[in-house]
Amino acid sequence: MNRIAYFGPQGTFTEQAARSLVADGDLVPYETIRLAMAAARKGETDAACVPVENSVEGPVTATLDGLAEDEPLVAVAEALLPIHFSVLARPDTGAEEVRTVASHPHALAQVRRWLDQHLPGVRQVATASTAAAAVAVSGGEYDAAVAAPVAAEHYPLRAIATEVADVRDARTRFLLLRTPGELPEPTGSDRTAVVAAAANRTGALSELLTELAFRGINLTRLDARPTVKGGFGEYRFFIDFEGHVAEPRIGDALAALRRRCEVRFLGSHPRADGVRASIQPAAGNDDFRSAADWVESVRRGDTA
Repeated sequence: MNRIAYFGPQGTFTEQAARSLVADGDLVPYETIRLAMAAARKGETDAACVPVENSVEGPVTATLDGLAEDEPLVAVAEALLPIHFSVLARPDTGAEEVRTVASHPHALAQVRRWLDQHLPGVRQVATASTAAAAVAVSGGEYDAAVAAPVAAEHYPLRAIATEVADVRDARTRFLLLRTPGELPEPTGSDRTAVVAAAANRTGALSELLTELAFRGINLTRLDARPTVKGGFGEYRFFIDFEGHVAEPRIGDALAALRRRCEVRFLGSHPRADGVRASIQPAAGNDDFRSAADWVESVRRGDTA
């Protein structure tokens, strides 16, 4: 991969994640998550790096909606970054002079208590990204920005505070997305993701989760998003679970989900945390292979 779109501008945590995933790639910033994903879909870039969930603020809805709509993209890798912010200001601005602080809404939510304690009374302003806030501060629109530490390398700002976070072990997971093609090989420490459009009826979600539970497959994430904007009752379910589509037990589960509803495959790739899949008794890949072989032998009339 030579050209990687990422949620920019320069100086975001997404840039840092993209560099960790593709060390020698040419990184191309895009103003929004949607535009970064569109670049990969159109072939303007080989892949796109975007945030998908934060351990404090939950799912990144722009990414989820972008994965469910338009032409398919699949995740082929992920990065997990600890999230500690810097509060950046122009060189001639002291902490006592700060009256406005700008950042992405997710970032502001993760430093709310810190701001109340250290910069009480400042007006908080939402921007398109943490780096966009840094750009705005550089241009004199606001006094300070809550941004990724790397932003100080790109803009003429200084840090008036570092290692800022209400939750010290906060982390954000990022995905490397590309158009469908050859998938990474299974490693035993993999994650598979799908989005399922379940029917609006009693027990629909329970039926989907039961298919996974019957096969001893452990969920790692479950989120719901409205199918029709502005309406209620119609939802898409974003389901992440342990395992790789190349495994018989995961393939069997995906087939079962597909029989029940519309499913879009969002990728199988190694987990950034390296956690190996938990396999329950009689739910391993060898068990599924053995059972399938037995059925074939019955069909051939070899055994009862």
